[in-house]
Amino acid sequence: MSRLGQLGGRLYRGEVSVNFVGRQRMWYTISGIILVVSIAALLVKGLNFSVEFKGGSIFQFPATASATQNEISRVVTEAGGGDSTVQHIATRLLSEWQVQTGTLSANTSQQVATALENTFHIQQSQMTIQLVGPTWGSQITTKAFEALIIFLVVIVIYLSIAFEWKMAVAAFVALLHDIVITVGVYALTGFQVSPTSVIGLLTILGYSLYDTVVVFDKVRENTAGLLTSHRSTYSQAANLALNQTLVRSINTSVTALLPVASILFVGAGLLGAGTLKDLSLVLFVGMLSGTYSSICIATPVLADLKEREPQYKELAKRVRLRESGGRAARRAAAAAGTASTTAIGTAEPEPAEDTAQEPVEPTAAPQAEAPDQEDDEVTVSAASGPAPAARRVPATSRQQPRRGSSAQRRPGAKKKRR
Repeated sequence: MSRLGQLGGRLYRGEVSVNFVGRQRMWYTISGIILVVSIAALLVKGLNFSVEFKGGSIFQFPATASATQNEISRVVTEAGGGDSTVQHIATRLLSEWQVQTGTLSANTSQQVATALENTFHIQQSQMTIQLVGPTWGSQITTKAFEALIIFLVVIVIYLSIAFEWKMAVAAFVALLHDIVITVGVYALTGFQVSPTSVIGLLTILGYSLYDTVVVFDKVRENTAGLLTSHRSTYSQAANLALNQTLVRSINTSVTALLPVASILFVGAGLLGAGTLKDLSLVLFVGMLSGTYSSICIATPVLADLKEREPQYKELAKRVRLRESGGRAARRAAAAAGTASTTAIGTAEPEPAEDTAQEPVEPTAAPQAEAPDQEDDEVTVSAASGPAPAARRVPATSRQQPRRGSSAQRRPGAKKKRR
């Protein structure tokens, strides 16, 4: 089995975990910086809308040795075309000039085309003219915004029914995140926004939403019965679901990005096809942003919303209390084990009790000791009858019970008199 497959299994079983939900502040900070840069670029530079949105005229003709950008602009202005944008499109297969002007009438457009043909010795069949009126461009813009709004509304309604409204809100935030970043990249790079770009934007929103729904489905599975089991908080269960689907999200994203990257860097770079370039750029940027948002934005936002509910607040308190109790018990057991090990390792034999006493000055004359009495023996006499011989019992031994008269006496015992 490959290392990635082994990692996926370990992530699914919870043996290895990346704390995405716990690091939500870091993800929010990164996204906030990117969003600020995107919005600033959008406000300062704006979007470069194609002629389909703002209307105008486009003249395309093969590049010649005498044609330069300044010379083309001068010819267009003198022929009545006004200000123009001149671009040189060069690939391995073709090399041509593209001149874009404002909205021109049919007669003015013909005059500009004739002036270009005569100045740069271009045949009439090699000149391509595209005229777009401002009314049609405004209609395209309106339809694009309407399609985007309808898409977002339908998605929110569907997720609210299929899951819950908080999941729909989290997915909606992730989608707005992807839209702003993608539009900001277009503003920074200056790529033209064409109807093809709008189609690509709707495509990547669907892709991002698909990845988010997969993660949310796993979150719903992991959080079922969570309030009764008290095994983890909502954030912990959501983070586990995120790790369980992490490898799948990475595999899906890489698989989808490879052909898009080939279209962007190979197809648009070598063939110079404008439609392929417009479509591949929005797909490439949107897929990267969608993968990031489904992992680092949608699920953390959902966890934040759910942790605000009273039942999940109480659940978090119980889980923390149980974890703190377990940690305290483990610390106490570890401390007790360490203390016992230290006591065993450092224990020394106790010293013998010092029976020596300090000398005391005598205050009275000592009494005479009884004759023949030893220090370690005690004299025991009989209570009645003929005086038996005294028995001497060691002072440290326990006194034996008195025997009857028939008991055998110690031979040779002497009777002591007082």
